[in-house]
Amino acid sequence: MEIARDASSTSARAGAACIEAAAVWRALASVMDPEVPVVSVVELGIVRAVTRDGLEWVVAVTPTYSGCPATRVIEAEIQKAVTAATGERARVVTALSPAWTTDWIAPEARRRLREAGIAPPHPAHANAHMGARPVAFRRLAPSVPCPNCGSLQTTELARFGSTACKALYRCADCLEPFDYFKPH
Repeated sequence: MEIARDASSTSARAGAACIEAAAVWRALASVMDPEVPVVSVVELGIVRAVTRDGLEWVVAVTPTYSGCPATRVIEAEIQKAVTAATGERARVVTALSPAWTTDWIAPEARRRLREAGIAPPHPAHANAHMGARPVAFRRLAPSVPCPNCGSLQTTELARFGSTACKALYRCADCLEPFDYFKPH
């Protein structure tokens, strides 16, 4: 009998931990990226893992790039959201490997980027997972569809847009400028 009670107690603790982890993930889903406030840090794919370490939650994040100026703000917002949701402390750790890629952006976030006037990044090359890359002897400019009218008649105006992770483009058809979320 004692073994059965311990087994059910262990199962109950595991179930409670899953519920608590789900609450942490929900809290993280409410943390918006400060530079692109139409997507959450979860949808952006920078939250890599949530684990429990004693009396605190550990949230592993991979910044969009190592020099991202929003990293400290994101960390503070994550800590605040997790503490508000659970009443417990949260520690944010940075995981640089594997490096963040725009492939981690959720489809819903890509749609919201487009609706906000930001062209979402192109999907990775089909063979990227195998390390294959197309050979080019000159720099190929990507065809970036205008998020406003869908035209491919767009031109890069500046390599850096409103933030370092975006480039500034203009549409030749609707004449509207827009940000393009650079893939990497």
